[in-house]
Amino acid sequence: MPVSFPPFLTTLWSQRVLWLLTVLVALASARYLMLPIQMAGDFMAHHAANRPLALYGHITGATIALALLPIQFSPRLRRTRLGLHRWLGRLYGASIAVGSLSGLALAVTTEAGPFAAMGFAALAVLWAAFTARAIWLAIQGEIAAHRAWMVRSAALTLAAVSLRLELPLLQAIFGFEIGYPLVAWLCWVPNLLIAEWLLSTGHTSQSLQTSPA
Repeated sequence: MPVSFPPFLTTLWSQRVLWLLTVLVALASARYLMLPIQMAGDFMAHHAANRPLALYGHITGATIALALLPIQFSPRLRRTRLGLHRWLGRLYGASIAVGSLSGLALAVTTEAGPFAAMGFAALAVLWAAFTARAIWLAIQGEIAAHRAWMVRSAALTLAAVSLRLELPLLQAIFGFEIGYPLVAWLCWVPNLLIAEWLLSTGHTSQSLQTSPA
């Protein structure tokens, strides 16, 4: 099922902005893997001290998934290097398996309260489930359904971008203690609703179609 963003987001430049934000967030996340935690971000220090495997597993998985997302949605890659697209799709799926499992571990141990824990836990579970469903459908040759589930997977991968755009605003309005639990839901629920709307209305865009993984 081919899909697209609404008209005001279907221009080449708007799509480039989306993918640029995705890559920038991936690079920003990668700093936690290359720098001491005190230099990368002190607010993550308690995770690094108490649950380092979950923290760095989540950062690694999510960073790889974000970096691969614009590549996997490239029509040129699917047209000229379908084999590479498939192998990168497997890497995308593996990175989400790591990122979602470790993200779930972080969610259930968060100190931000049960509302935030439930939001991030739901994101982790759905992220893994949607991606696994998409890969299974590709293996079965159900390409139209595969494409639809990959759009849902992408919507949840982009939660990392939404979170970084929304949290400063929510924190400025409500403060961190309220803004952070809110962003645990707002970073992904609107993304998924938009994806479902796109799927239900049948909008088309070559840049948002996917080929078999």
